[in-house]
Amino acid sequence: MAAADGGGPGGASVGTEEDGGGVGHRTVYLFDRREKESELGDRPLQVGERSDYAGFRACVCQTLGISPEEKFVITTTSRKEITCDNFDETVKDGVTLYLLQSVNQLLLTATKERIDFLPHYDTLVKSGMYEYYASEGQNPLPFALAELIDNSLSATSRNIGVRRIQIKLLFDETQGKPAVAVIDNGRGMTSKQLNNWAVYRLSKFTRQGDFESDHSGYVRPVPVPRSLNSDISYFGVGGKQAVFFVGQSARMISKPADSQDVHELVLSKEDFEKKEKNKEAIYSGYIRNRKPSDSVHITNDDERFLHHLIIEEKEKDSFTAVVITGVQPEHIQYLKNYFHLWTRQLAHIYHYYIHGPKGNEIRTSKEVEPFNNIDIEISMFEKGKVPKIVNLREIQDDMQTLYVNTAADSFEFKAHVEGDGVVEGIIRYHPFLYDRETYPDDPCFPSKLKDEDDEDDCFILEKAARGKRPIFECFWNGRLIPYTSVEDFDWCTPPKKRGLAPIECYNRISGALFTNDKFQVSTNKLTFMDLELKLKDKNTLFTRILNGQEQRMKIDREFALWLKDCHEKYDKQIKFTLFKGVITRPDLPSKKQGPWATYAAIEWDGKIYKAGQLVKTIKTLPLFYGSIVRFFLYGDHDGEVYATGGEVQIAMEPQALYDEVRTVPIAKLDRTVAEKAVKKYVEDEMARLPDRLSVTWPEGDELLPNEVRPAGTPIGALRIEILNKKGEAMQKLPGTSHGGSKKLLVELKVILHSSSGNKEIISHISQHGGKWPYWFKKMENIQKLGNYTLKLQVVLNESNADTYAGRPLPSKAIKFSVKEGKPEKFSFGLLDLPFRVGVPFNIPLEFQDEFGHTSQLVTDIQPVLEASGLSLHYEEITKGPNCVIRGVTAKGPVNSCQGKNYNLKVTLPGLKEDSQILKIRLLPGHPRRLKVKPDSEILVIENGTAFPFQVEVLDESDNITAQPKLIVHCKFSGAPNLPVYVVDCSSSGTSILTGSAIQVQNIKKDQTLKARIEIPSCKDVAPVEKTIKLLPSSHVARLQIFSVEGQKAIQIKHQDEVNWIAGDIMHNLIFQMYDEGEREINITSALAEKIKVNWTPEINKEHLLQGLLPDVQVPTSVKDMRYCQVSFQDDHVSLESAFTVRPLPDEPKHLKCEMKGGKTVQMGQELQGEVVIIITDQYGNQIQAFSPSSLSSLSIAGVGLDSSNLKTTFQENTQSISVRGIKFIPGPPGNKDLCFTWREFSDFIRVQLISGPPAKLLLIDWPELKESIPVINGRDLQNPIIVQLCDQWDNPAPVQHVKISLTKASNLKGRAYSSG
Repeated sequence: MAAADGGGPGGASVGTEEDGGGVGHRTVYLFDRREKESELGDRPLQVGERSDYAGFRACVCQTLGISPEEKFVITTTSRKEITCDNFDETVKDGVTLYLLQSVNQLLLTATKERIDFLPHYDTLVKSGMYEYYASEGQNPLPFALAELIDNSLSATSRNIGVRRIQIKLLFDETQGKPAVAVIDNGRGMTSKQLNNWAVYRLSKFTRQGDFESDHSGYVRPVPVPRSLNSDISYFGVGGKQAVFFVGQSARMISKPADSQDVHELVLSKEDFEKKEKNKEAIYSGYIRNRKPSDSVHITNDDERFLHHLIIEEKEKDSFTAVVITGVQPEHIQYLKNYFHLWTRQLAHIYHYYIHGPKGNEIRTSKEVEPFNNIDIEISMFEKGKVPKIVNLREIQDDMQTLYVNTAADSFEFKAHVEGDGVVEGIIRYHPFLYDRETYPDDPCFPSKLKDEDDEDDCFILEKAARGKRPIFECFWNGRLIPYTSVEDFDWCTPPKKRGLAPIECYNRISGALFTNDKFQVSTNKLTFMDLELKLKDKNTLFTRILNGQEQRMKIDREFALWLKDCHEKYDKQIKFTLFKGVITRPDLPSKKQGPWATYAAIEWDGKIYKAGQLVKTIKTLPLFYGSIVRFFLYGDHDGEVYATGGEVQIAMEPQALYDEVRTVPIAKLDRTVAEKAVKKYVEDEMARLPDRLSVTWPEGDELLPNEVRPAGTPIGALRIEILNKKGEAMQKLPGTSHGGSKKLLVELKVILHSSSGNKEIISHISQHGGKWPYWFKKMENIQKLGNYTLKLQVVLNESNADTYAGRPLPSKAIKFSVKEGKPEKFSFGLLDLPFRVGVPFNIPLEFQDEFGHTSQLVTDIQPVLEASGLSLHYEEITKGPNCVIRGVTAKGPVNSCQGKNYNLKVTLPGLKEDSQILKIRLLPGHPRRLKVKPDSEILVIENGTAFPFQVEVLDESDNITAQPKLIVHCKFSGAPNLPVYVVDCSSSGTSILTGSAIQVQNIKKDQTLKARIEIPSCKDVAPVEKTIKLLPSSHVARLQIFSVEGQKAIQIKHQDEVNWIAGDIMHNLIFQMYDEGEREINITSALAEKIKVNWTPEINKEHLLQGLLPDVQVPTSVKDMRYCQVSFQDDHVSLESAFTVRPLPDEPKHLKCEMKGGKTVQMGQELQGEVVIIITDQYGNQIQAFSPSSLSSLSIAGVGLDSSNLKTTFQENTQSISVRGIKFIPGPPGNKDLCFTWREFSDFIRVQLISGPPAKLLLIDWPELKESIPVINGRDLQNPIIVQLCDQWDNPAPVQHVKISLTKASNLKGRAYSSG
C-alpha cells in the first residue's frame, strides 16, 4: 500500500496522553509542496483518534520544522482546505494531504496518492441480480437453483451408493421466516475448504498455493458418454451468485466424511453492512466448528426451522447444506404458484444425469448402473397444507422426455473442433401420423404456431411441425445450457431444391448437442460463449456414429438418406387420388386462397373415401353428417400425391334440411362410423321436418280471409304452433347435433299491395318461449286503405331464410282489404284565387275519416261562415265526392289594392273536428265609381297652368281598387287645342291626373271650360264632370326695350337695327315686362334673376330692379355689327327681344398711304407699283373725304424725287387717290422717304433705290495698263484679275449667275474663279 517513492524521514505522531498516539490512531500522508525545492516523498503522520486540528497543525510544524507563525494551508488532493470544522470528517486513515502556500497554488512537483480498491460487498451481494436474467419469457430463478444443484452433483460425484440431493422450500410461517435449503450427501467440506468456497471467483483451477484445494488437486475427468462427468461446479462464482439472487443471507453447514466436527459459515448482506458501518474488515468473518446436532447457537425465532435440520445431522456420515434466508418475496410467489413449471425445467436441465445417456426411454427397462443412482428430490412445506414432494426422475413431461419418446428413429454424429473440443450430437425424427404432427409442443410454453381458427371450416396443414424453434438444444458436461440453441447445420438445413425427402420432413427433426468442458460457458451457465462459432468453422469435421462407431462418410448424404428412410418408414400420410384440377378459394383469407388441388377420392389408413360417400365428423361443434363433395390439398399439384393435412368438402345431409356445404380438415372425419349408421340418421331427420302452421285468436278480433274492414279495426292477438307431419309442435329443426343451433322462428308480415308495388308495413319475429308458444300481440295501427296480406312464415334463427335446402318452410297467408271510415274532419281543397270584394267564389271541401283517409259527405249540413269585419253569405253546398260551398260573397273594408288578410272560419256542425280556419287575402272588388278631388264643381285656374286632379277608383264597398288597363281620361272642352289628361291606375287604383298646361291664346279676360273625367274601359263607372274658370295668366308675357334720349323714350323693336358712332357707348337702355292681360309687371328680385343679356356677363342687379339695362359698347370697326339680346325665362314662358348695332365712321383723323407692288425702284426707272391714299377716322375706318377736286391740294415730296412723271388719279369706287410714275434722280443707292400731304393730314412711305440695269465691266484693284506686264513663264500673275459688272453710273449691278469669258492667246494657260 505504500507509495513507490514514499518514505522520507521517520513518521511523527500527534495525540493526547490518553490515546498515547498508538491504539486507534490514523495514518495520514503529507506532501510538502510549498516550494519547488521541497522533498519529493510524503511524510507519514500518526494522528490520534481524539486529536483536533490545532494539535495536528502543531505536529505538522514540528515534523517539517516550520515556525508556528508562518502562513500555510493544509488541503486534500481535491484542494479542500482542512479546518477545525471539517477536520474529523476529512482526515481519515490513509488520506493524502498537501501543504501549500494557498489553496489555489500550482502543484510544483507531482505526487502519488494511496488508494484501496477491495471490491465493495455489493459485488458479492448483488452479483446474482446482475448475472441472472430472463430470456424468451423464462424466469431465471430455476437456473439459480440449478447452480446449487451443480455444486451438489460435484460433491456427490464420488459417492458409492445413492447420490441424494434435496431442495426444501420452508415456507411454513410457524417455523420461521421463509427459507430455501439445498442438502446433499456428498463428501462435505473441511474448514479450509469452506473458507475457499467463500472466496469470490476462486475456481477449482486456482485453488492452490495459500488455498487448500477442496478437490485435493484438480484432475480433469476421463471422457464419458454425453460428458456426464459431474464436473460442473467450476468457477467459484455460481454458488455465491445463486445464493444472493435467491435471498440475502446464506448459512453453509458441512461435515467431511473423516471428521467429527461440523463447520458452519454465515454470509449475509446485513452482516456486510454492519461491518462497513463499524469500519471493520468486510471480507473477514468466523467459521463455527461444533459437534453434530448442536443447535444451541440458533436463538433467532426467524430461523427456528434450523433446529430440525441440525437434529438430522447425527444420521449423516458427510453432508453439505446451503440454507438461504431473506428470500425475495417475488421468488416465494413464483416458487409457490409455478411449482410444476420450474420443477419440470430442472428435470429438463438434468435429464441425462437423471436418466442416463439415452435419456428417459419410457418404453424400455432402466439400467441399474450408473445413472439411476442420482436422486434429486424437491419438497415444499406450507402452513396448513400437505407438503408437495416430487422426484425429478418421476417427471414425464419435460421436453427431453417428450423428444425421446415421440421420436421414431435417431441420427447420431460427432463434431471434432480444432483443439480438444468434442461435440456429440443426436437428431431425432418425429413422424407425421395420419392426422397430426408428433413433434412435441412445450406444454408450459405452447407454440404460437397452432391454428387460431381451427374450430371452423378452414384448415391448412402448412405450419411446420417444429415451427420457428431451433433444432438443437445444447448441453455442457451433460447439463443443459438454457439460453443457447443452434438453429441448424448446412447438412441438415432444408435444401433449396427438392431433395430425397419432402421439405416438411426437415421440420420434423429435433436434436441435442453434448459438449465437453473445452467450450466456454458463462459463469452462470446460461449461455455458451463460442459454441456455434466453432461448430460452423470450416475446419470442423462431422462424422456419423453408427452402432457406436464413427463412420467416415459424407455427413450430408448420410443425413439425407436417413431422413428419406424415416419418411418412408414412419410417416403415415394420406394418398390423394382422382385429380380434378387446381382452383382458388375466394371465401378464404387472401393468403390462403390458392392454389388448391382438388381430388375426388383419398386413401387413408387403409380405407378409401370418395365423392358421394356418406360420412360423419368428429371434434366439430356440432357434428356434421353429409356426403363428400371433393377433397382439397393446398399446393400446385398435378396428379396423385401423398401428403399430410388437406380438407374435405361435405354437403350436409339431409339436403332437404341442411342446404349448406361445410369444409373441415380431413383429420376430422370419423373413421370408425359405418355408412349405414349415417344413412339411418339422415332418414330419421327427414321425418321430423316442419310441415304446417296452426293459427288461433285467443283474444278475439279474428281476421277472416278476404274480409273488408274499416280503417283502424284491430287484428287480434295470434297464437301459432309449428307442426311436423306427425302433428307434433316443434321449435327447432330436428337433430340434437348439427340441427340444435338452428332454432325456428315465426315471422309475421302485413303487406300492403299498391300500384307501385308491395310494401311491408308490419314485420315481427317471434321466438318460442319454451313454456308458451309463438305469440304476436294485437295490431291496431292498420289504417291505410288498400288490399293487404297477413303472412306468417317460419324462418331460421340465424339467417332468417324462409327456405332450407331448397324446400320452403311452412307459411300461411290471409288476404283482406281496408276501406275508409265516416267523415270526422275536413280540410279545404284548391281555391281559385284571387278573392275580391263582392265577387262570388267557391270553397271546395275535402272530408277525412279519423285516420286522414278521404271520405264523402252523405248527410245534409248547413255551413256557418264567419270573418271579423266582413259580411259573408253563400248560395249552396253540394254533397257527394266533390263537396263545394258555392257562391260565397264577402263585403267589407280592405286596406289597399294589395288587399287585407282575413281568417275565414268555416264550421260544419256534426263533425268531430267541425271547424277550420281559411286564411284569405281579400282584394278590392271591381270598379264601381270614380272619386275626384277637389270635390267642388267649379275649379279656378290661370291660363298656362296644368290642373292636378286626385282620382280614386272605388269598388262597391268604397275600397280603392285596381285592375289591369285601368286608364283614367280627362277631356277639356270650350276652347281649341286643349290637352287630354291620362293616368294609369292599374297598379294602385289612385293617382294624380294631370298633363300639359291649359293654354288658350289671346285671352284677355276670364273664360269657362268643361272637364269630363271617365274610365273608357269601364262603362259601368259613371263619368265625373267639372267646370273650369280660366283666368288670364299673371306671368310675364311680353318684353320691350327702350332707348331714352332726354325725356323721350324710343322703343327698340325686336330685330331692329340701330346705327351708332363706332367706338361709342349706348347709354340709357331700359326694359319693361307685361302679363297676358297687358298689365305691367313690377320687377322683383326673383324676376331679375331670370333676365339675361348677351353683351356682358355681369349685370347690376340693382339696375335691373329699376328697369335699366347695361350699357352697350359699340364696335370700333364699321365692319363689325353687334347683336344684342335680352331674354327672360321661367317655368311658364321663354321671352326675348333683340336688336343689332351698326357702327358709323367718326370724324377724319388720319391720312393713310399703302404701297401696292414692289417697294424697290431701279435707278433711272419708275416704281413698278402704285401708292393708294385714303382718309380714316381714329379707328382706321375709311371716310369718304376725297373728290376729284381734292387732287390739287395733294402734295408729294422726297429727297431726289423726280416729279416729272408723277400721275395722281381719284378712284371714285374706293374713294381713294392713286399715285404712279415715282422716279428718282441717279445717285447713291439706298432707302428713300416720300411724304404725302393733304390739307392738315400727312403720311410717309419708304422705298429702296437700287442700281440701274448692267451697262459695263470694271477691273478692280488693277493699275492703269500703259505697258505690258512682265510674267515669268510658269508662274501666276502678280495680282488676280477681278471683274465687276456695273450700271452706267458705276454702281455694282446685283445680278447673279453672271458668266464672264476671258480671251487669251492659245499658248497661255490660266484658271478662272467665279464669285457672287
